[in-house]
Amino acid sequence: MASDFYKPRKLTPTISFMPPKTIALVGLMGCGKTSIGRRLAKRLEMLFYDSDQEVETAAGCSMKEIYSVFGEEALRRGERSVIARLLNQPPHVLATGGSSIIDEETQQLLKEKAITVWLNADLEMLVARVSRRNDRPLIRGGNQKEVLEKLIEQCYPVYRRSDIQLQTFDEAASTTVDRVILAISEFVRERYPNHYVLKSI
Repeated sequence: MASDFYKPRKLTPTISFMPPKTIALVGLMGCGKTSIGRRLAKRLEMLFYDSDQEVETAAGCSMKEIYSVFGEEALRRGERSVIARLLNQPPHVLATGGSSIIDEETQQLLKEKAITVWLNADLEMLVARVSRRNDRPLIRGGNQKEVLEKLIEQCYPVYRRSDIQLQTFDEAASTTVDRVILAISEFVRERYPNHYVLKSI
Protein backbone atom coordinates (compact mmCIF):
# COMPACT_ATOMS: atom_id res chain seq x y z
CA MET A 1 0.00 0.00 0.00
CA ALA A 2 1.32 3.41 -0.95
CA SER A 3 2.68 5.56 1.84
CA ASP A 4 0.75 8.68 2.87
CA PHE A 5 3.94 10.58 2.12
CA TYR A 6 3.23 10.31 -1.59
CA LYS A 7 -0.38 11.47 -1.43
CA PRO A 8 -0.93 14.96 -2.92
CA ARG A 9 -1.47 17.69 -0.40
CA LYS A 10 -3.28 20.99 -0.69
CA LEU A 11 -0.72 23.75 -1.06
CA THR A 12 -1.31 26.98 0.84
CA PRO A 13 0.49 30.07 -0.45
CA THR A 14 3.36 31.17 1.80
CA ILE A 15 4.25 34.25 -0.22
CA SER A 16 2.64 37.47 0.91
CA PHE A 17 3.03 41.17 0.28
CA MET A 18 2.30 44.60 1.63
CA PRO A 19 -0.13 45.96 -0.98
CA PRO A 20 1.10 49.30 -2.31
CA LYS A 21 -2.38 50.02 -3.66
CA THR A 22 -5.96 48.87 -3.29
CA ILE A 23 -6.64 45.48 -4.87
CA ALA A 24 -9.62 45.99 -7.17
CA LEU A 25 -11.44 42.93 -8.47
CA VAL A 26 -13.12 43.44 -11.83
CA GLY A 27 -15.29 41.18 -13.96
CA LEU A 28 -18.87 40.61 -15.00
CA MET A 29 -21.70 39.97 -12.58
CA GLY A 30 -21.57 36.40 -11.35
CA CYS A 31 -17.78 35.98 -11.61
CA GLY A 32 -17.40 35.91 -7.82
CA LYS A 33 -15.92 39.32 -7.01
CA THR A 34 -17.79 39.72 -3.72
CA SER A 35 -17.34 36.20 -2.37
CA ILE A 36 -13.70 36.02 -3.45
CA GLY A 37 -13.07 39.57 -2.29
CA ARG A 38 -14.34 38.95 1.23
CA ARG A 39 -12.17 35.88 1.62
CA LEU A 40 -9.15 37.59 0.08
CA ALA A 41 -9.47 40.56 2.43
CA LYS A 42 -9.72 38.26 5.44
CA ARG A 43 -6.62 36.31 4.39
CA LEU A 44 -4.63 39.50 3.84
CA GLU A 45 -6.04 41.20 6.96
CA MET A 46 -7.38 44.11 4.92
CA LEU A 47 -10.71 45.89 4.83
CA PHE A 48 -13.20 44.86 2.15
CA TYR A 49 -15.61 47.08 0.24
CA ASP A 50 -18.19 46.21 -2.39
CA SER A 51 -18.83 49.23 -4.62
CA ASP A 52 -22.42 48.14 -5.36
CA GLN A 53 -23.23 48.00 -1.65
CA GLU A 54 -21.54 51.34 -1.09
CA VAL A 55 -23.58 52.91 -3.91
CA GLU A 56 -26.79 51.58 -2.36
CA THR A 57 -25.81 52.93 1.06
CA ALA A 58 -25.01 56.35 -0.38
CA ALA A 59 -28.24 56.49 -2.41
CA GLY A 60 -30.47 54.96 0.24
CA CYS A 61 -31.98 52.56 -2.29
CA SER A 62 -31.07 49.47 -4.29
CA MET A 63 -29.11 49.37 -7.53
CA LYS A 64 -32.28 48.11 -9.21
CA GLU A 65 -34.23 51.15 -7.99
CA ILE A 66 -31.50 53.59 -9.05
CA TYR A 67 -31.47 52.07 -12.51
CA SER A 68 -35.25 51.91 -12.97
CA VAL A 69 -36.07 55.34 -11.51
CA PHE A 70 -33.09 57.49 -12.46
CA GLY A 71 -31.58 55.59 -15.39
CA GLU A 72 -28.24 54.05 -16.30
CA GLU A 73 -26.35 57.33 -16.49
CA ALA A 74 -27.28 58.21 -12.92
CA LEU A 75 -26.12 54.76 -11.86
CA ARG A 76 -22.77 55.30 -13.59
CA ARG A 77 -22.30 58.67 -11.89
CA GLY A 78 -23.00 57.10 -8.53
CA GLU A 79 -20.54 54.29 -9.18
CA ARG A 80 -17.87 56.73 -10.33
CA SER A 81 -18.27 58.91 -7.24
CA VAL A 82 -18.23 55.98 -4.81
CA ILE A 83 -15.24 54.24 -6.41
CA ALA A 84 -13.30 57.54 -6.44
CA ARG A 85 -14.01 57.97 -2.72
CA LEU A 86 -12.98 54.42 -1.89
CA LEU A 87 -9.75 54.65 -3.89
CA ASN A 88 -8.72 57.65 -1.81
CA GLN A 89 -8.76 55.48 1.31
CA PRO A 90 -5.83 53.33 2.53
CA PRO A 91 -5.25 50.11 0.54
CA HIS A 92 -8.06 47.58 0.83
CA VAL A 93 -9.79 44.94 -1.28
CA LEU A 94 -12.50 46.38 -3.54
CA ALA A 95 -15.12 44.47 -5.51
CA THR A 96 -16.22 46.74 -8.36
CA GLY A 97 -19.59 46.68 -10.08
CA GLY A 98 -19.45 44.49 -13.17
CA SER A 99 -20.04 47.23 -15.72
CA SER A 100 -18.83 50.20 -13.66
CA ILE A 101 -15.55 49.97 -15.54
CA ILE A 102 -17.31 51.04 -18.74
CA ASP A 103 -16.99 54.61 -17.45
CA GLU A 104 -13.72 56.08 -18.73
CA GLU A 105 -13.09 58.17 -15.63
CA THR A 106 -13.49 55.06 -13.47
CA GLN A 107 -11.05 53.21 -15.73
CA GLN A 108 -8.45 55.92 -15.22
CA LEU A 109 -8.95 56.02 -11.45
CA LEU A 110 -8.48 52.26 -11.19
CA LYS A 111 -5.38 52.39 -13.38
CA GLU A 112 -3.78 55.06 -11.20
CA LYS A 113 -4.83 53.95 -7.73
CA ALA A 114 -5.36 50.18 -7.77
CA ILE A 115 -3.95 46.84 -8.77
CA THR A 116 -6.72 45.44 -10.93
CA VAL A 117 -7.48 41.72 -11.00
CA TRP A 118 -9.85 40.39 -13.65
CA LEU A 119 -11.80 37.32 -12.52
CA ASN A 120 -12.63 35.84 -15.91
CA ALA A 121 -15.46 33.29 -15.77
CA ASP A 122 -16.86 31.55 -18.84
CA LEU A 123 -20.30 32.48 -20.14
CA GLU A 124 -22.09 29.32 -18.99
CA MET A 125 -20.87 29.79 -15.43
CA LEU A 126 -21.99 33.43 -15.44
CA VAL A 127 -25.45 32.51 -16.73
CA ALA A 128 -25.84 29.80 -14.10
CA ARG A 129 -24.89 32.13 -11.27
CA VAL A 130 -26.84 35.16 -12.46
CA SER A 131 -30.01 33.08 -12.91
CA ARG A 132 -30.10 32.48 -9.15
CA ARG A 133 -30.68 36.18 -8.39
CA ASN A 134 -33.21 38.79 -9.47
CA ASP A 135 -31.45 41.96 -8.28
CA ARG A 136 -29.25 42.57 -11.33
CA PRO A 137 -30.64 45.74 -12.99
CA LEU A 138 -28.93 45.22 -16.34
CA ILE A 139 -30.30 41.67 -16.60
CA ARG A 140 -33.87 42.20 -15.47
CA GLY A 141 -36.48 41.70 -18.18
CA GLY A 142 -34.10 40.33 -20.79
CA ASN A 143 -32.61 37.08 -21.95
CA GLN A 144 -29.78 36.52 -19.48
CA LYS A 145 -27.41 34.87 -21.91
CA GLU A 146 -27.96 37.51 -24.60
CA VAL A 147 -27.46 40.37 -22.14
CA LEU A 148 -24.27 38.80 -20.80
CA GLU A 149 -22.96 38.26 -24.34
CA LYS A 150 -23.48 41.97 -25.04
CA LEU A 151 -21.73 42.91 -21.81
CA ILE A 152 -18.83 40.60 -22.69
CA GLU A 153 -18.45 42.38 -26.03
CA GLN A 154 -18.56 45.75 -24.28
CA CYS A 155 -16.51 45.07 -21.17
CA TYR A 156 -13.90 42.45 -22.04
CA PRO A 157 -11.70 44.82 -24.08
CA VAL A 158 -11.42 46.94 -20.93
CA TYR A 159 -10.95 43.98 -18.58
CA ARG A 160 -8.04 42.79 -20.72
CA ARG A 161 -6.10 45.89 -19.66
CA SER A 162 -6.15 44.70 -16.04
CA ASP A 163 -2.85 44.26 -14.23
CA ILE A 164 -3.69 40.60 -13.54
CA GLN A 165 -5.97 38.25 -15.46
CA LEU A 166 -7.16 35.10 -13.73
CA GLN A 167 -9.41 32.42 -15.22
CA THR A 168 -11.95 31.22 -12.66
CA PHE A 169 -13.48 27.77 -12.52
CA ASP A 170 -16.22 25.90 -10.71
CA GLU A 171 -13.95 25.22 -7.74
CA ALA A 172 -13.86 25.90 -4.02
CA ALA A 173 -13.65 29.63 -3.28
CA SER A 174 -10.61 29.02 -1.09
CA THR A 175 -8.81 27.51 -4.07
CA THR A 176 -9.55 30.57 -6.20
CA VAL A 177 -8.36 32.83 -3.39
CA ASP A 178 -5.09 30.89 -3.22
CA ARG A 179 -4.57 31.44 -6.94
CA VAL A 180 -5.42 35.14 -6.66
CA ILE A 181 -2.92 35.59 -3.82
CA LEU A 182 -0.15 33.87 -5.76
CA ALA A 183 -0.85 35.96 -8.86
CA ILE A 184 -0.84 39.23 -6.91
CA SER A 185 2.29 38.20 -5.02
CA GLU A 186 4.15 37.64 -8.27
CA PHE A 187 2.91 40.97 -9.64
CA VAL A 188 4.04 42.81 -6.50
CA ARG A 189 7.40 41.01 -6.56
CA GLU A 190 8.03 42.23 -10.11
CA ARG A 191 6.56 45.73 -9.93
CA TYR A 192 6.90 46.71 -6.27
CA PRO A 193 9.83 44.70 -4.84
CA ASN A 194 10.01 46.85 -1.69
CA HIS A 195 6.52 45.66 -0.78
CA TYR A 196 7.33 41.98 -1.24
CA VAL A 197 7.79 39.93 1.92
CA LEU A 198 7.71 36.28 2.93
CA LYS A 199 4.94 35.43 5.33
CA SER A 200 2.67 32.50 6.06
CA ILE A 201 -0.94 33.41 5.23
